[in-house]
Amino acid sequence: MEAQTWTVIGLLAATLLGTLIYIGGRIDGISARIDSQSAQLNARIDGLSSEMNARFDGLSTRIDGLSTRVDALTAEMHEHLRWHAG
Repeated sequence: MEAQTWTVIGLLAATLLGTLIYIGGRIDGISARIDSQSAQLNARIDGLSSEMNARFDGLSTRIDGLSTRVDALTAEMHEHLRWHAG
């Protein structure tokens, strides 16, 4: 009876060890896939960030141009009001 008990214990231990090794391999594989997808996602985010920065710079330039036009129109209005107040 004692030999059977040790045999069952040995089989269970071997099964558990095999399962741990198998699951460890699967986890390593999933980890590699996650790392790969993370690197791809980081590259896409960096690309979008560069594109957004370029667009923001373009908008900033346009806003500066509009600001110049508003300043010119303000000066013209002041001149026109001075002429009428004259």
